[in-house]
Amino acid sequence: QLQLVESGGGLVQPGGSLRLSCAASGFTLDYYVIGWFRQAPGKEREGVSCISSSTGSTYYADSVKGRFTISRDNAKKTVYLQMNSLKPEDTAVYYCAAEGGFGITRVQAMCVMTRGDYWGQGTQVTVSS
Repeated sequence: QLQLVESGGGLVQPGGSLRLSCAASGFTLDYYVIGWFRQAPGKEREGVSCISSSTGSTYYADSVKGRFTISRDNAKKTVYLQMNSLKPEDTAVYYCAAEGGFGITRVQAMCVMTRGDYWGQGTQVTVSS
């Protein structure tokens, strides 16, 4: 059974850092695009960052460029989201998702269209002093 499990969320002060992990089970990351999405209360879900597990192509939303870094460890079947210089507006539930495919076009489409075939349960990130 294909499953995604997020971890690493928590409470952090503005300017702080967190690293989220998305662990996959029931499938290998090869030929999948993995994305990080977030949803704040009263707002629509948005794509934060996506990566092609086979090519390493990445996409970042403008709001997180220069602060967040997505990476993958295919051997561990895990995708990470390193979040630095966190702001209160980064507060949200963060989800990871997987979609079959590879390459920059699929990566961009997944994030921009906020889509995925498989979703995790989410992890809360709260940025507050």
